[in-house]
This record gives sequence, C-alpha cells and structure tokens, in this order.
Amino acid sequence: MIDRARLEAICSQAGAMAMNLWPGGGHALRHWSKGAAGPVSDADLMVDAFLKRELTALLPAAGWLSEETVDAPDRLQRDLVWLVDPIDGTRDFIRGRPGWCVSVALVSAGRPLMATLVAPARHEVWSATAGAGAFLNGERLTASTRTELPGARIPADSLPRSDADLVAVAKPNSIALRIAMVADDRADLLVTQRWGHEWDIAAAILIAREAGAAVSDANGATITFNKRVPQDWGVLACAPALHRAAVARWGGAIS
Repeated sequence: MIDRARLEAICSQAGAMAMNLWPGGGHALRHWSKGAAGPVSDADLMVDAFLKRELTALLPAAGWLSEETVDAPDRLQRDLVWLVDPIDGTRDFIRGRPGWCVSVALVSAGRPLMATLVAPARHEVWSATAGAGAFLNGERLTASTRTELPGARIPADSLPRSDADLVAVAKPNSIALRIAMVADDRADLLVTQRWGHEWDIAAAILIAREAGAAVSDANGATITFNKRVPQDWGVLACAPALHRAAVARWGGAIS
C-alpha cells in the first residue's frame, strides 16, 4: 500500500494549484462549456495534468481514469486504477464559491482502497483507507446514526413537496463533498437519481463507508468501479438505518 501521507501531500498540492486560479480568491479564470458534460476551466486541466504525472510516478502500475483525460482502455487490464476528478464542483469553482474539491481514489478489483478529498477553500482534507477508517483534518469521522427518514438532513437548495418531511441543509456543488457530509454527520442522507460518473464518487464513497454510512446506487445495489462504461444510476449515502426506506422512496427508476 502506498503511503497515505504522500497521497495527501500530492492532493493538497493540487488543491493549492487550483486555489491560485480560483475566482473566489480574486483570480482571473478562463472557462468554457463541454456541452452536456458541463463546464471546464484552465484549472481543471492544469490540476489533471499535475495529478496524472505525480500519481503515475507514485504508482506506475496503476491505470488512469479521469474526467479531464481521454479514456485509455488499457485501464480495464489493470488491477489498480486511479479515479480522479481534478475539480469536482466546477460550477462552484467558476462562481467563486467554496463548494468544490480535488477528488482522488485508488481502486483495486473494482473497490476503492484509498481516498482523498481536498477542499482548500473550506480548509478541509478528507481521507480514508479501506479497513482503517475515515478522517477529516486528521480527526476520525463517525457517520450519521439517524434512525428515521422524516426529519433527515439532506444537502439541497430546495425540496419538492414529496420530500417535505426532510430538512434541507447547505448544498455544495461537489457531489463528493455532499457524500462526505454524511460521513461527517453534517447530513443524514444524500441521494441522486441520474446517471453519474465513477470519478465523481469513488473517493467520497470510501470515506462515507469507512465512517460507517451505508452506500449504494439509487436502487440499493453495490457500486463497483473501473467498469467499461464508468457510470452508475445515482448514488445513495445515508445513515445505515435509513437505507431501506431511502431505496423504497427513491429507487426503482432509470431514465
């Protein structure tokens, strides 16, 4: 296993590079649209190139899958694969808001082994190693233990009438940070009902799971990684006692 401190140091350096271009710090930033894939900026590409160089040097045997790199099919032949979103939450990044992070996971045989999220605008470094717990700024995390769905806290800008029994809490644009909120007991529940990419969620899923949360796709199935088509139907992270009720409410649909 690679040294966790070294992985965190690389990811923190990537976060510092992004901060140097973050409009929230008063910096100018060039950005454009990738169409349906959403926005991208110079910072996304710069951080992606840095992480590919540094993480490949750290573990040459590992494959690579990133939002901002053309997919290389040889990753499917590798047991170890880096899953990277250089800036998860690019919309918040571009708008000068703090709800973004650098997301890095090392996956083996379809399962995350190590994970790091660095959110420098929030002064947060999240990390996890399979079987060894999850941490935020060095402090061990314990996920939400809520037992009833009504009243559960969920990151959301607003709630539809059908979910009026829930409590909306602050929602960062980064899906990784929203999942991590369950790991840190800032939220009891996070659910999406759309196709999403593996690089968005791999690191945060390990952090939530190691903190004690239940994690699955929106239909309750186990999420595996480094698939030929690296997508999943939604993600659900919640207090373990809420999982069955959450799947009953939001599962069962693919569109």
